[in-house]
Amino acid sequence: MRVKVKLPKLGLTIEEATIREWLKKEGDAVAEGEVIAAIEADKATFEIPSPTSGRIVQILVAIDDTVEVGADIAVIEA
Repeated sequence: MRVKVKLPKLGLTIEEATIREWLKKEGDAVAEGEVIAAIEADKATFEIPSPTSGRIVQILVAIDDTVEVGADIAVIEA
């Protein structure tokens, strides 16, 4: 089953964030809760945990791209 990783809501006023670093790459195994990316919003850095265990099959957003809250950023094969 494929699970889409979405940019989570980070606060009441944050509507978008910028991908600053992918800590995992396509093909890497991940555990549920393991940090897979770092993002920046309102000059603060946040970590994005994996919502499930599996393997990253696709990264949808490049480093330095800005995306809206709720946007798909990666796909994990659970």
